[in-house]
Amino acid sequence: MSLTLYPAIDMRGGNCVRLLQGEYDKETVYGDSPFDMARKFASEGAEWIHMVDLDGAKDGKRVNDRFVLQAAKELNVKIQIGGGIRTEEDILHYLDHGIDRVIIGSIAVSNPEFAIKMIEKYGEKIAVGIDAKNGNVATHGWLDTSEVKAVELGKRFAAAGAETFIFTDIATDGTLAGPNIAAVVEMAEATGKQVIASGGVSSLNDLKQLKQAASKGVSGAIVGKALYENRFSFPEALAEVSESC
Repeated sequence: MSLTLYPAIDMRGGNCVRLLQGEYDKETVYGDSPFDMARKFASEGAEWIHMVDLDGAKDGKRVNDRFVLQAAKELNVKIQIGGGIRTEEDILHYLDHGIDRVIIGSIAVSNPEFAIKMIEKYGEKIAVGIDAKNGNVATHGWLDTSEVKAVELGKRFAAAGAETFIFTDIATDGTLAGPNIAAVVEMAEATGKQVIASGGVSSLNDLKQLKQAASKGVSGAIVGKALYENRFSFPEALAEVSESC
């Protein structure tokens, strides 16, 4: 089984940033051009790029979408986008402009009927982003924590036809403390679907361990801060997951 790498570009105020555990007052700016960062990752061999509109996630509307559309138009790379996607119009705004996968997160908790309708209508073009804090789902840019259990939400959407989940353990996100592999595997086994791990990757060994979990349904890994902090390069990461376990 292979593991797909998704270099992450989190956008806030038109900049490329990273937050610590999703907290907006713990921001580090890594560049003033999300598009230039996307172009760099594409040139280094990325098949996919994971982009997040942090302003959109917080405000509930598209804010930094121009960078996403530019990347889709000008780069030979697949893009998945999350943040601020609340309506079918938001989904079509991206799909109609060449975005390969749209991530629905907060709306999946607040309006699961709508989320299921979108999954049924757009199929594999929709990914369900499940962000968990102590096992419960966090919403609205991680500013709120619901009473919904992450695994139960995953099972519900898997039954509705969702094929791809992006699972983030907020406790590890931006910490470089290593991913919560057990929680990712639990989600994959509970849903029987492909799960992309997000949060905590700090070393090539973390990627090696995630690849070893590929047979259990862990299909990809989102890598952010480790790349920006030069813990390893994207080509090195690609080489690691391409090697035999």
